Amino acid sequence: MDEEIEVSPFFLCPISLQLMKDPVTVSTGITYDREAIEKWLFSSQNKTCPVTKQQLTHDDDDDLIILTPNHTLRRLIQAWCSINTSYGIQRIPTPKPPTTKTLIEKHLKASDSPHLLIQSLKNLKTIASESETNRRCIESAGAVEFLASIVTKNNTNSSCSTEFAFDDDDDAEDEAIYILYNLHLTEQGLITLINFKNGEFLDSLLRLLQKGNYDSRTYSVFLLKSMSKVAEPTKLANLKTEFFFELVQLLKDQISKKASKATLETLIQLVEFGRNRIRAVESGCVTVLIELLLDCKERKPCEMILVLLEMLCQCADGRLELLKHGCGLAIVSKKILRVSTLANDRAVRILLSVSRFSATHLVVQEMLQIGVVAKLCLVLQVDSGNKAKEKAREILKLHAKSWSNSHCIPFNLLASYPSSG
Repeated sequence: MDEEIEVSPFFLCPISLQLMKDPVTVSTGITYDREAIEKWLFSSQNKTCPVTKQQLTHDDDDDLIILTPNHTLRRLIQAWCSINTSYGIQRIPTPKPPTTKTLIEKHLKASDSPHLLIQSLKNLKTIASESETNRRCIESAGAVEFLASIVTKNNTNSSCSTEFAFDDDDDAEDEAIYILYNLHLTEQGLITLINFKNGEFLDSLLRLLQKGNYDSRTYSVFLLKSMSKVAEPTKLANLKTEFFFELVQLLKDQISKKASKATLETLIQLVEFGRNRIRAVESGCVTVLIELLLDCKERKPCEMILVLLEMLCQCADGRLELLKHGCGLAIVSKKILRVSTLANDRAVRILLSVSRFSATHLVVQEMLQIGVVAKLCLVLQVDSGNKAKEKAREILKLHAKSWSNSHCIPFNLLASYPSSG
């Protein structure tokens, strides 16, 4: 019988109950694994001890919560790992100490020399990749403005009016945009980017979306998605039309699943505003979404496409583009009962918008002939979600005179047709 390995509870992180790799103690005296407590503090934006719920102490210089390395516990864990190597336990390597604001500032100052800029950026990228604490320290040291200035310098590159006159401007910009993405900026950091030099950073993102390589375009849309979550409504409502053309082009190009998802999320946030719906439609968004939906097999992308399509169909131009596409109504109907309850609701919402505001005689007949009406009758018979049932019933009542006695609907479905009374 195999001997069981016992792990002392002192070796387990109170949050994740996993073996600690880098134990740190907070001001309440509780020890956590650094990765777990950083996720609690930074990703979840908490300021209290998970166990005691007390407020944690900040460092006045870095404005970061103090995490003190517990060297004694780390040595005990390493000793336990060494004793149990015969059971496949690997010794935990000595963790790197977190960076300091002073060290980050030295890297920023060293970049004043053109030939050292790229190396400074690579150093920052390495430091940022090591821990959440390092990322927050980099942000608090003023690196956001520094990195934004590198990206915006190329806005005037054609006139050669750059502070750093060297051949690696594009490399520096690529490094800077990646670091800004990888910092997972706080809300204040994102607002700093939005307001940087009266919107120059937004102009830079547009330029990168237009002319950047695949990586730069991807990181640009990631940043734009994050910025749009915290931006003032007036800034989002006045976004340049060119942004929508480039976002739609990103959807066409299908660079990666992550880039496509971020693009859909960004567009969903932007088209909350009526003007932006028109801009998105004029950029060809509806046609591209229908084409994507035709080939989409995964639940989450289907849901996002239908959410965005429903928002665009709230305007007349969006509905017109949907109806102009030969597969528009058919693919929306096809996704009902095949994806999720959310998809059912959004797809039926699209059909309801068409039925209310764009239902010409030809459209009404098309909905009957391609099976849309039959699908709506089926929605009433199966577990499709209450919202979808309610809207399906409303659509069927709207055009009962044209549909309720049609031979195009199977008898077993026609029996569930709601009365128009």
